[in-house]
Amino acid sequence: MVLVNLFVDVILQVDFWDLVSTKEPIPLAVMSFLLIFSLVSWTIIFSKWASLRKARNANKHFIRAFRKTEKLDAIAAVGQQFEAAPLAAVFDFGYSEVARQVASKGRITNFVALERILQVGVSEEIARLERSMSWLATTASVSPFIGLFGTVWGIVNAFQALGLSGSTSMRVVAPGIANALVATALGLAAAIPAAIFYNLFGHRIKEMSARMEDFSLEFLNLTERTYEG
Repeated sequence: MVLVNLFVDVILQVDFWDLVSTKEPIPLAVMSFLLIFSLVSWTIIFSKWASLRKARNANKHFIRAFRKTEKLDAIAAVGQQFEAAPLAAVFDFGYSEVARQVASKGRITNFVALERILQVGVSEEIARLERSMSWLATTASVSPFIGLFGTVWGIVNAFQALGLSGSTSMRVVAPGIANALVATALGLAAAIPAAIFYNLFGHRIKEMSARMEDFSLEFLNLTERTYEG
């Protein structure tokens, strides 16, 4: 209860805008780092949300077109309509290998090479989908510690001010404690959204990865029926 009253007194007595615009190097650096982490994270979140949604919708249209036809050439001819689909990119890898083997031998002579090139396509698409995810992971793990550093620094400053003044007035310790609270709040504000969306996007990318693996099998089946049947 004493701590609650202390924090209420701090909030009532301190202008937080003055704290954010502080010229002290350490608090300013902590707040600047946390704001940068937060802004970059939200930029990535909005961008990744849009790109994954677009990729998922494009995948649905592409797989529908792929399953309606029995000819790889026909799918390749309309491939530009599905540029946002990871499945279309995997198809391009496989089709290029099929075209190379058919051009040289008139048929598919090495299904192992085709399987490998499809795996390369899947790996490259996963890497593309995971781009910038490391920043969200870093923000989620590092921001609380940066905020904790700012918290400790603010509390230390509060006790130093208390010792130098020789007074127990709240006006003496309020700025340091408020700096600590601001650092904690900024650290959590940066870390929590980054952690939530990192897990959410990771789950969606994992689903797309599984679908690309399944599509590789469908591609191999269609290729076998077309050139070996």
